[in-house]
Amino acid sequence: MAPLTPNSESYSPSIAAELADLDSSAEALVSRWLQTTATLAQKPHPSAQRLAAILADPKGLDFTVGFVDCVIGIEDDRAAATALAELTADLPTSLNALDRAQLRLGGAMGRIAPRVVIPVARARMRSMVGHMIVDARDRQFTRTVAKLRRGGHRLNINPLGEAVLGDGEADRHLEQARALLRRDDVDYVSIKVSSVASQISMWAYDETVDYVLERLEPMYLEAAAAPAGTKFINLDMEEYRDLNLTVEVFTRLLSHPELHNYEGGIVLQAYLPDALGAMNRLAEFAADRVSRGGAGIKVRLVKGANLAMEKVHAEMADWPLVTCDSKLATDVNYKRVLFETMRPEVMTALVGDGPDRAPALRLGVAGHNLFDIAFAHLLSEHRGVTDHIEFEMLHGMATEQAQALSSDVGRLLLYVPTVAPTEFDVAISYLVRRLEENAASENFMSGIFDLAPGSDAFVREAGRFHSAVEELGKLLATNPPVPGANDHQDRAAQEQAPLPELPAVLPPFDNEPDTNAALPANQAWAREAITMATTAGWLDTVAVPAVIADDEVDDVIATARAAAVDWAARPAAERAAILERAADLLASRRGRLMAIAAAEAGKSPEQSDPEISEAIDFARYYARRAMELDEVDGARFSPDRLIVVAPPWNFPIAIPAGGTFAALAVGAAVIHKPAAPTPRCAMAVLEALWEAGVPREVCVGMFPDEGPAGKRLLSHPQVDRVILTGASETAALFASWRPELAINAETSGKNALVITPAADRDLAIADLVHSAFGHAGQKCSAASLGILVGAVYNSARFRRQLIDAASSLVVDWPSNMKATVGPLTEPPSEKLLRALTTLEPGESWLLQPRQLDDTGRLWSPGIKDGVAPGSFFHRTEVFGPVLGLMRATDIDEALALQNATDFGLTAGVHSRDITEVNTWLDHVQAGNLYVNRGITGAIVRRQPFGGWKRSSVGLGSKAGGPNYVMLLGSWSDAPHVVDATAGSELPAAAAFTADAATVLDEDSVAWVRRAAADDDAAWRAEFGAGRDETGLECEANVFRYRPTSVLVRVGADAAPADLARVLVAAHRAGTAPQVSVSPASSSAVAQVLDLATRHLGVAVTDRGDDAAFATSIGSLRQHRVRLVGSVDDEVRVAVAARPDVALLDDEVTGSGRVELRYWLAEQAVSITLHRFGNPDPAFHTLAAELTGSAS
Repeated sequence: MAPLTPNSESYSPSIAAELADLDSSAEALVSRWLQTTATLAQKPHPSAQRLAAILADPKGLDFTVGFVDCVIGIEDDRAAATALAELTADLPTSLNALDRAQLRLGGAMGRIAPRVVIPVARARMRSMVGHMIVDARDRQFTRTVAKLRRGGHRLNINPLGEAVLGDGEADRHLEQARALLRRDDVDYVSIKVSSVASQISMWAYDETVDYVLERLEPMYLEAAAAPAGTKFINLDMEEYRDLNLTVEVFTRLLSHPELHNYEGGIVLQAYLPDALGAMNRLAEFAADRVSRGGAGIKVRLVKGANLAMEKVHAEMADWPLVTCDSKLATDVNYKRVLFETMRPEVMTALVGDGPDRAPALRLGVAGHNLFDIAFAHLLSEHRGVTDHIEFEMLHGMATEQAQALSSDVGRLLLYVPTVAPTEFDVAISYLVRRLEENAASENFMSGIFDLAPGSDAFVREAGRFHSAVEELGKLLATNPPVPGANDHQDRAAQEQAPLPELPAVLPPFDNEPDTNAALPANQAWAREAITMATTAGWLDTVAVPAVIADDEVDDVIATARAAAVDWAARPAAERAAILERAADLLASRRGRLMAIAAAEAGKSPEQSDPEISEAIDFARYYARRAMELDEVDGARFSPDRLIVVAPPWNFPIAIPAGGTFAALAVGAAVIHKPAAPTPRCAMAVLEALWEAGVPREVCVGMFPDEGPAGKRLLSHPQVDRVILTGASETAALFASWRPELAINAETSGKNALVITPAADRDLAIADLVHSAFGHAGQKCSAASLGILVGAVYNSARFRRQLIDAASSLVVDWPSNMKATVGPLTEPPSEKLLRALTTLEPGESWLLQPRQLDDTGRLWSPGIKDGVAPGSFFHRTEVFGPVLGLMRATDIDEALALQNATDFGLTAGVHSRDITEVNTWLDHVQAGNLYVNRGITGAIVRRQPFGGWKRSSVGLGSKAGGPNYVMLLGSWSDAPHVVDATAGSELPAAAAFTADAATVLDEDSVAWVRRAAADDDAAWRAEFGAGRDETGLECEANVFRYRPTSVLVRVGADAAPADLARVLVAAHRAGTAPQVSVSPASSSAVAQVLDLATRHLGVAVTDRGDDAAFATSIGSLRQHRVRLVGSVDDEVRVAVAARPDVALLDDEVTGSGRVELRYWLAEQAVSITLHRFGNPDPAFHTLAAELTGSAS
């Protein structure tokens, strides 16, 4: 190690000397321990040795994790057999010949006799990893504990269990821990706050602390009543969000008068920079307690076991990573906490007013890195605090070395997880972490069997240790302050700060992070917002849009249309800057917006906070996309003059903001008509726009009645377009008032989550419950159906966990910060009331919903079983907290049920079987797809939102996606900047355009050829392959285009060149459309169609006039009609009655970027790419295939 050199006046030479001595002495001590291990000639545990050999193989980790995860972890034997067959197709070479032969035989026979093969395979793998986990059955547990104690070590028992999805499982966890502690052979038990409390809300921090205290106090009081020192409880933690909560619960518990003399324990994780501050807080608490005659405490210091998931949390939320930024930094922080804590003045305290000091703090040094153990042991000797130190290891890891070092450090405390074999699958996450630790080269355990003085593994680990000590010396030489949290987000401070200066050029788009509710400053900020919202009379002080009478509508429209001229004339960049400022204003008013949403719509902070982020994202995203409209080659965009935005009440901030921002971005004027229950939420968005610089005449908020004034507004001939979010019936009503009105709408959904036997049951249930009952089921993306495949439907365990999770949700008004489900925004509709109160034939209640107060808006969740195909609940959107369960025999039947509704908004599947997932992705009919995650919570750009079939009105370009602003105006043909005359690169299209020269004039042929070449360019740049613009490691978000069925209607006045151009675009998009042609069309049109039939596979299916065509609309199979030429009004009237049919009557242009949109349906696919934070290779490969980047 290089000598430590002071670099500040505060540097203490004694620190350098102490560290230098520790550095060299620790290496010598480790060498001696390893030499002793070798002389003991103790054989490694056979299972541990075999596992180490497998993990050393390049394929070993994926094989072992896959086996544990997909064979042991899956309840259904048939699904497990499928996974076993896939795993045995590519076995690690480190397996011996007998193991390989047995595994291949098992893989082959498993599908034939799964009930025979799979239990044997599971038992075999359990034996290989079972040395890390103790059998919880009474006789086996007693025998194992006695054997472990004979080795001279103490045991810290950690009962593993199912994921805590509800109060029932939390009760079971707690009772298991209490039962263990009552045993005569158990004196030390570990539990986590998150394992004994199911409804943990960081928004309701104070209430959550009280809730956890209430659950834990009886267990602690029982332990304290036992003879002193015989029953110890260690309060564990895993996620960063639980750090402050666990420390608060711990200190509050031990402040209980009856626990004054009870020594309890708590865990700190050194990979958190906050660890030293937390240790100091705990040391001060212990000193105060001892000074008043109480017992001390123990702190178990670990490096941290949840790094992979902390990275996922940070990446998904775009928050700073809460852990140290490198393995070296973690090693340094671990040693710093030891170095700062192992001092007599820290670990002891004065008792009363006298001079005597008593033990206050014991430290459990936990880990397997022999160098760190040596460092801590030597440091404790240097400082004279060896009596305050206990060394801890995990059961089943580094067992041989443990025997050697215990002669120096004393008996060890072994951390012993325990689970019954019948529930071994609940240990999956624990085992995956252990396997990763044993395999990852940066972890000490990866070389444990090769560790010997002078070996490569020894040199590697000694070098890492020396580097960490050296960095610690450099750090301490600067007299550094105690580090705080990495995440400094403080919403209150952000709201008080000046608005940022607008840059001359807007930076690339980036999503707005949601609020981190684990941070104390944000908890206080949110509580203040809810206090404001629940103050009597406060909501009455919040502005609402002006009420407009029927006779005032014409003047408002005329004023807005006149103002639109100057607004559209402004450069797009100027409009974008105004929207950017509006986004800044919304961000600075997040707390007020949260309060309005709570008071007016009953939204809790957990619900409204992401919605506010989404509104901010809409402003910034559309501002940037609108600036690209002028760059489209071959077409010219003209914005609408006036757009009416008619948003819903279920998302009273984000959706009203999105439509309004998009319209303003392109240069249109807006009349914003808020939903009747939520006018104040809408007004808050409009106020930000006006303050940002949007003229009030350009952006008008008006609150017409739902009768004559509303109808006059929405049917007015001077309104160019309506942006609607609501029921498909509403869209049909608006269209019936004025059939030629352009309507773009996101409408209804009947969304289902398919769960197959290959799913991770715990995750699937958690996602199903969250997707079904979040926002009281009033998200248009909510899961209304759970389609359970095969054995899942009959699984008693699945049903028990599902009922437990749903029945444990806290349903209340926002004044209860703990509420996870809020009220309905308005009393139930007729359809929802039927779903909440009535069973259809064959249905039964798994969980019957209850009306919880007299408002009619507060309902507990309901779960219906036995929903029949084609029934009311299968096919009807009810929009509330009711979930229906359906049965499917396999993935194909599940797809048939999922696709059988008239809607196609969101759809999900939970399966670890990549073949099932591929089948599902190829055939499911919905706009937003979700794999192994919930089906709600779309984010701008990441998962642009919009559906298929009756879930969309108009072309269906997704909100928050790249094409949405292209809808809000008209496109006309324009010269191409680049004169691409090469024609299409597709042979059939090239032959078609060549032969078209016999029909079209020279200029028209050249135009079609240029358009075909532009189609190819647009295909390569935009449409031809899926893309993931977010680039997340833990989740793929692929935006792709899928061919869709389009009917071409050729009017009597259709130009043959336009028809040729349209059919070339269809061919480039992979579609051979059917054509309905007016009998009055020209002979040149007929010739073009003959050529298209010959070269492009086009089929002319109808030659009726407009009246006949209008009659056929009612039974039309296609959801889009591309119009070439014009049609009579009767066709528009017929289409207006079918809101799921889009009449695409835009001018035909030579732009591929414009024209190809009509032939393709947009789809957003979101796929979880990790298992417990670690990359999932099969799903990474799938994501790469979807984007065309697979090697």
